[in-house]
Amino acid sequence: MRYIALILAIVLCGCSTAKGVKMPKNAEDFFVNGHCHQTTAWTAGTGSKSVRGYVDGKWQNYPLVRFPKAFMEWNIERRLEYIDVIRKLMSGESEQGPQLAGPHNGMVATYGYAGQGSKFKLNNAVKGMGFLPREDKIDSVLTMLKDSKDLPMPRKLTILEEMYNNTEQIFDLDRQVSLELYAEPQYLTQTFTNQMLNPVSTIVFLDIPSYKLKTITRLLDPKDPLLTEYEKKVVAYINVIHSFFHGKFEKDFIATVYYVTEIYDNSPGRKDARGLKIVP
Repeated sequence: MRYIALILAIVLCGCSTAKGVKMPKNAEDFFVNGHCHQTTAWTAGTGSKSVRGYVDGKWQNYPLVRFPKAFMEWNIERRLEYIDVIRKLMSGESEQGPQLAGPHNGMVATYGYAGQGSKFKLNNAVKGMGFLPREDKIDSVLTMLKDSKDLPMPRKLTILEEMYNNTEQIFDLDRQVSLELYAEPQYLTQTFTNQMLNPVSTIVFLDIPSYKLKTITRLLDPKDPLLTEYEKKVVAYINVIHSFFHGKFEKDFIATVYYVTEIYDNSPGRKDARGLKIVP
């Protein structure tokens, strides 16, 4: 069925040829009948050893890597700190808001398309980042979040806290997820057009320690009729977890999955860091 869906995507979108991938002449053509279908990367499920992307004019397999212990300890510690800060802010115990630095706000560099009259194909944007539940957990997590959507915020914070304290049991630890909040047929972001053309993305987190992830990016449009059942669940989860904290939105947004292929320690001042690759 996966191969049938791919053939249909080629026919409907006119984006692929037998020799490789042929992209639309105009960025606006990425949307057909109100939805987009990325043809430069494939979805990798739980347990996949690699992710497939069309890079530098050819299809290539990129081995997936798990986050090392130091990255996970930093990431989860910071997320739990955010929850504690928000909880104290809501209770009136403190007036301090959460910092923008840390694992939630990833700076995403992309390359591929010079839009809006620019001469530069290189782009950078800050995106909210999170983890994705494993395939065997995503149904139960989705149900739990949907059943809890109307709870008061303090209770929601406790649920998020419980999830972060059980990352090994819940999440795929070789990927990050986000949303493309603004791209639509009438308005295209450069991050979106770059990733449609070239699925390579680099993520840097502003913090100490600091980490850099080199990734293959998969875009999933909730309106795409060619989504698999698993892909539909991925889109649903990323939108639900976003609304769980930020409140209800009128529509579901395009989901972004960043499959991690290399990890670097960008921390300053240490000889074992300073941008050195630590995984693999």
